This record gives sequence, C-alpha cells and structure tokens, in this order.
Amino acid sequence: MKLYKTDAFGNALFIKRFIIRALGAFTHRRFRGFNKLKIEGSEIIRELPDRNVLFVSNHQTYFADVVAMFHVFNAALKGRVDSIKDIGYLWKPKTNLYFVAAKETMKSGLLPKIMAYVGSVSIERTWRAKGKAVKRQVKMSDVSNISKALQDGWVITFPQGTTKPFKPIRRGTAFIIKKNRPIVVPIVIDGFRRSFDKKGLLIKKRGVLQSMVIKKPLEIDYDNDSVEDIIEKIQFAIEQHPSHLKVLPKEEVNKYFEQEKELNRLRKYNQDKNKEEE
Repeated sequence: MKLYKTDAFGNALFIKRFIIRALGAFTHRRFRGFNKLKIEGSEIIRELPDRNVLFVSNHQTYFADVVAMFHVFNAALKGRVDSIKDIGYLWKPKTNLYFVAAKETMKSGLLPKIMAYVGSVSIERTWRAKGKAVKRQVKMSDVSNISKALQDGWVITFPQGTTKPFKPIRRGTAFIIKKNRPIVVPIVIDGFRRSFDKKGLLIKKRGVLQSMVIKKPLEIDYDNDSVEDIIEKIQFAIEQHPSHLKVLPKEEVNKYFEQEKELNRLRKYNQDKNKEEE
C-alpha cells in the first residue's frame, strides 16, 4: 500500500504540487508583470468535467505556452475571471493536468526534466528527430499513455507538433479524439513568440501584450465525422487553416512591424512611468 497519492503515471502528487507552486511563483511575472497576458473565455474552464478533456492549441514556444495554461486553468478553477491576479490560486493546483510533448524535448536539460514530472505525456515524434526529418511508426504505448492521461484528467496538446505557424494538423490527434471521445476545447494564443525565445525559457522582449482565447468546445460527431472532418474543425478553431494565411505586400508588412515597434515602445514607457510613480 502506497503512503502517498500518485497520478496516472505514478508521480507523487505532493511533489507535483511543490513543483507547480515553485514554477508558478517563478514564472508569474512573465505573464502578469513585465509582460501582460490578456485572457478571454476562462469561464469555460469552470464548466468542464474533471476528466476526459482535450485542449488543442496553436504552438509558439516549447514551454511558455504550457506554463501560461497552467496559470490560467488553475486561476479559473479558483474563481478568477479572465485573470491570473493573486498567485494564491496555485496553493492547491489541479494535479491531473497533463500536456503532450516530444520525449526528445523533455530530456533536453534539468528544467525540462523537472517540468516533465509536473505532467508531461512524452511521445516520440514520428516525423522529426534531432533536427532531422524522419519517418517511423507511431508507438502504440504513446497513444495508450495519452488515453490514460485523458481517463485521469485534462490533456493539453499542440496538434501541429511544431512552433511554426500554419503547419498541418497531425492525424494522430484526430485518431485520439475518435478513440477517447473527449470534450475538445480549442485555444488560440499570440504574443509568446515575441516575448520568449523558441524554448520559452528566456525572455526575449518586455512590454509585449500576450493573448489567450479559450473557445467553446468543438461540436464533434464521434461516429460519423471522419479524421479529415475533425482535422479541419481543429484547423479553423485554432485559426491555423490555410484560409487564415494572407500574403501581404512588402509595404504592408513593413508598416505592421513599424506599428508594432511603436506600440512596444509606448508599453515600455508606460511601465517605466508606473515604476517611477510607485
């Protein structure tokens, strides 16, 4: 008989709570401090069941995206409305919250290994390894582990499998949805690519307005919708369908970046002014 409770993968819950609190305290100001996270739709989180929920999102950094979602989900469950104000929401965090990540990424250093303990469902990518394109069979144990995580709680996945925008949705996500019939909640994020480095560990720029929009669950007919139907619904929901991609003239692109540069300058000015007033 175990002396302590564990999650679906045998990780001790008291250790998970400690790590979530520590990482949460360390990262909070990245989303509510020198950068601001604008949240929409967090009331949807409180309406979800405790298990078999799959969050699908576009992807911008390896780790910052997931960390932000841990903040937002736990804050919403503690009654915060589109806010992560007052970090006390992490005192009793949701411990059956998992995220799908590449095994290679989660073994790339001490911090990723610590984060993996929090709730990583680590899988072997079938299309890429060590920076090179590969082709290999899906490991059934990886599929089983994602199903196990869904049976225990909530799972975050980035169905494009890459931080590059407008890449195709991996078919495996649709197969998992057909198999487990979870509630599928789309999330659209922005600003993380400008705020952090690719890994999401180092701060690249301050004063960036980040955003996270949590949308209503997708309507999926698990019996009649094909894999292609589900893929298309996800593409539109996370705003990664090719129809969202617009090719702009060079003048328009330059104008956009100039406006973004000026906006970031004003945000930095306002932050510095607030500090002086304090």
